[in-house]
This record gives sequence, structure tokens and C-alpha cells, in this order.
Amino acid sequence: MRAVQITTLDGPSALEVVEVDEPAAKADSVVIDVHVAGVTFPEVLQSRGQYQLKPELPFIPGSEVAGVVRSAPDGSGLATGQRVAAFCGLGGFSEVAAAPPAMVFPLPDSVSFEAGASLPMNYLTVHFALVRRGRLQPAETVLVHGAAGGIGTAAVQLATALGAKVIAVVSSQDKVETAQAAGAQDVVLAEGFKDAVKELTGGRGVDIVVDPVGGDRFTDSLRSLGREGRLLVIGFTGGDIPQVKVNRLLLNNISVVGVGWGAFWMGEMPYLQEQWADLLPLLEAGRLEPVLGRSFPLEQASQALLELDERRATGKVLLRVR
Repeated sequence: MRAVQITTLDGPSALEVVEVDEPAAKADSVVIDVHVAGVTFPEVLQSRGQYQLKPELPFIPGSEVAGVVRSAPDGSGLATGQRVAAFCGLGGFSEVAAAPPAMVFPLPDSVSFEAGASLPMNYLTVHFALVRRGRLQPAETVLVHGAAGGIGTAAVQLATALGAKVIAVVSSQDKVETAQAAGAQDVVLAEGFKDAVKELTGGRGVDIVVDPVGGDRFTDSLRSLGREGRLLVIGFTGGDIPQVKVNRLLLNNISVVGVGWGAFWMGEMPYLQEQWADLLPLLEAGRLEPVLGRSFPLEQASQALLELDERRATGKVLLRVR
């Protein structure tokens, strides 16, 4: 089968398309004919050896896919020919991938493979962030950084579907429409966002900040929180890992909350299917519709990663496999 391999840790440009053996059917894995693979920021980090998980070289990156079940273990509840999305961790940038049954999710007929490949990483992460870690309540106000990217658009959509008001933060004017398409009620530019939030909330501040960016926005994010607000730390696409002066947490009784979705489900695998069960009615009702960005053929995987690395992405970046 064709697959993309990381053979050296020289960044996105070093990815290679190779011919490798297909994954074998095993008693504990679902084999999937991949139609579309999602591209995520961890793959950018993996291409440089900067991600916390460091597989032995060479390896096939790709954590999320959508396609059709080729084979599934007895008792898994999955059947040959079934449309699915899956979180496979590694191996997704290929024509055939494998994943444990707990990480494979039935895909409604109304949801395209492109949308399906956009769901596992981003939507399950923001579901964990908003529902479990953030304790989001209806009618609260949520500020979303990086709101034109994959995580950002997912956070905007899910928060809106759960009854929140959303203020989106984007880095440039050309990303405003993407955040609006995801459902944000208000969109502001990153430069000066704190003052814009103050004006939009009548000085009260927001209840939750979703932050996959980090960097120099962090302090102003804390200042944008209202009474008992929660800042959800998801990642650091901005590059720098900020530090917190904890005295800032006292004035409004605010919280900085870590969101380690992977660290959580690794110790509680059934949680993934619980999450999917929560999201499925919203998917079937059309209330969650991933905002799709550029898609690339498998041979252009390097360009797909650069789309994220150079922060050009609007919506979910995808690889077309079939």
C-alpha cells in the first residue's frame, strides 16, 4: 500500500511517500480502508521529533481517519463495509490503517468522509475540554483562540451547540469568515482582543477561554476572564509555553485548567465511546459540521503539514487517500 513515512526528523519537507505492507488483521484491531486522513499539529511536531510520543524511525504518522471497515473483531459491534471515523494514533497517512475497536466510531451516512476525518482529534478534544474540564453551562460566554483552525472551529461549533455565546479570536482579517462560518457570534482580532472582550461583555469578562495557542496571549486571556472563569490550556501552536503568576488567579477566583485528552482516555478507554455517544445526536442533527480547509493528495503530505506549521490553515486540513 502507499503510505507517508517520517524517515528523518528534518521537518515537514522530509516526509516521503513509500510502498509498505498493509497492517494485518488482528483479534484486537479494526482494519480500515482509508478514504480521508485528518492532519493535526502533533504531526508537525513529530516531523521534528518535538512531540512527547517519539516512535522509532521510520514511522507512518496520521492519528485520525475516515473510511470503510475491511475487517473487525467479533463482538466489536462493527461490520465489514461499515462507514467509520477512527483515532488510530499512528499510521493514518496510508491507504489502510488499523485501530482498536474502542477508538473506531460509526459514521452517519449524512456525514462525509472529509467531515468524518475532521472529528476524532478535534471534536473529542474540545468535548473533553468544554464538558468535563470546563464544566460549560448553557448561556455562558466562551472565548476561543485560534478560532479559524481545526481545534478552534470545533470549539466554536460545540460551544454554540451546547448553548454558549462564543467570541472568536483570529490572527488576521482573512480568517474572520471562517470563524463566523463555524458559528461564532462575535469575531475579534488577536491584537487588542482583551479590550474587545471587555467591550463585548460590558466589562464582565468571559466564563471560559479555550486556548490552543499559548504564547504571549496568555496573560491577556487571564485578564479576559470574569468571576470564577476557567482558562482551558489545550496546546501551544504559538510556540512558547507561557508561565502563570499565580497571584493573578486570586482576584476573580479564576482557574487555569489543563486539558490532556489523550492522557485522560489512555487510563479510561471506554470514555471515548461515551464521548462519541454525546456527539452523535448533534452530528445527525447537522449541528456539528466541521469547517473544512484545504485538502491535499497523499503525495503532498509535506505541504499539508506546512499549512499548519506556517499558520495558514483555515478550517481542517485533510489528506485525500482515495
